Amino acid sequence: MTYDVVVVGGGPAGATAAADLARAGRRVALLDRAGRIKPCGGAIPPRLIADFAIPDEQIVARITSARMVSPTARHVDIPIDNGFIGMVDREHFDAFLRNRAVGEGAELVTGTFMGIERDTGGSGVAYRDKATGERATLPARLVIGADGARSNVARAEVPGGDTIPYVIAYHEIIAAPDAGRYDPSRCDVIYDGAISPDFYGWIFPHGAQASVGMGSGVHGIDLKAATGELRRASGLEGCQTIRKEGAPIPLRPLDRWDNGRDVVLAGDAAGVVAPSSGEGIYYAMVGGRFAAEAAAACLASGRAADLKLARKRFMAEHKTVFRVLRAMQDAHYKSDDRRERFVSLCHDIDVQRLTFEAYMNKRIVRARPMAHLRIMAKNIAHLTGLVRAEMT
Repeated sequence: MTYDVVVVGGGPAGATAAADLARAGRRVALLDRAGRIKPCGGAIPPRLIADFAIPDEQIVARITSARMVSPTARHVDIPIDNGFIGMVDREHFDAFLRNRAVGEGAELVTGTFMGIERDTGGSGVAYRDKATGERATLPARLVIGADGARSNVARAEVPGGDTIPYVIAYHEIIAAPDAGRYDPSRCDVIYDGAISPDFYGWIFPHGAQASVGMGSGVHGIDLKAATGELRRASGLEGCQTIRKEGAPIPLRPLDRWDNGRDVVLAGDAAGVVAPSSGEGIYYAMVGGRFAAEAAAACLASGRAADLKLARKRFMAEHKTVFRVLRAMQDAHYKSDDRRERFVSLCHDIDVQRLTFEAYMNKRIVRARPMAHLRIMAKNIAHLTGLVRAEMT
C-alpha cells in the first residue's frame, strides 16, 4: 500500500498532523521511534485545550499564578486572572496524541527514520524497524517531517534545514514536595545568569510531580550542575528524582519548510518554538495542523507549491508574536542587570494583563493601545536605567 502521507515523528506536531489527515480520510502512517520523552515544562494555554479538544484527565495541574525571580532572588508574583495555565506530562500527553491519531485511522509504525528513497516506481520513507532491526520502506506520496529540532528529515531534504540554531534544554522530573516554598499552583521562572546565562530556569508543577530545569545555548555550560544548583536554592534537593531528560530547542522558525517536491516540516523541525518563553507545544500542534492542511491541498491539486501553505499560514497568524518575543529576549537576557530590570518591569499591571491575555489567546492584544504605549515607555525607562528596579 502507498500511503498518502508518512509523518515522521510522533510528538505533538506529528501526532496532530497524522490525526487530522486520517480524520479527513487520507491513508497515513505515523513513524515514531518510541521510548523518548522530550524535556518540557509542559505548559499549555486554554486556546490549545479548546482548539485541540484536550480532555481534563490530561491536565495534571492548573496554574493560577506565575513567579518571576530576579538574579538577586527578588520576585514578582503575577496572578492569572480569568483562567489558568494547564500543565501536562509529556510522557503521557504525547502517547495520548499518538493513540488519538491511531483512533482516527493512522497506522503507528515503530522505528527509526533512515531517509527518503525515490526511483521510477515512486517514493518511500526508509526506516529501521524497532522490533526486527531490519530496514523497511513505507511507500508515500508525501512526507511530513516532525522529528525534532535537529530533524533528520529537514537536514536531508529542506534547504537550510541543517543550520537551525538551538539551545539545549534539560530538566529533572521530581516528586513534588508537600511543604516548604513550593506552590503546586504556581510556575516559577528564574532569570539568573548563574543558572542560565542566556535563557532561564524553571520550576513547573505537574501534580504529584514537578519539572525543574533550565536551558542554554552557551557552549560548555553544565546543565545538570545548574539544575542541581536550582534545586538546592529552591529547597528541592531532597526530593526524589524520577527521570532526567535533555534535548535541543530551536531558536527561530526556518526560512523554508518544504523541499518544493514532496516534503513539508512541522513543529520543532520547522523551528516553531516561541522566543523568550521557549513555549513549544501549542505552536507545534498548530504547525502540525497547518502541515496537514498543506499536504491535503497538495494531494488534491497535485501542485507541490501548495506545501508552502504550511509556513505561510503559520507566519500570517504568529509572526508578530514571535517578533515581539524575540525583541524581548534580545533586549532583556543579555546581562543580570537587564534581567533584574526585566523582572521589575513584570511588576507593572499593564505588562501582567497584556502578557497573559496574549499567552492565553495566542495573539497580540490590540484592544488597549494606550496600555501598549505605556509599556513601551516603561520598557525604555527600565532598559536605560531611568527607573530603579522595585520588586517584592
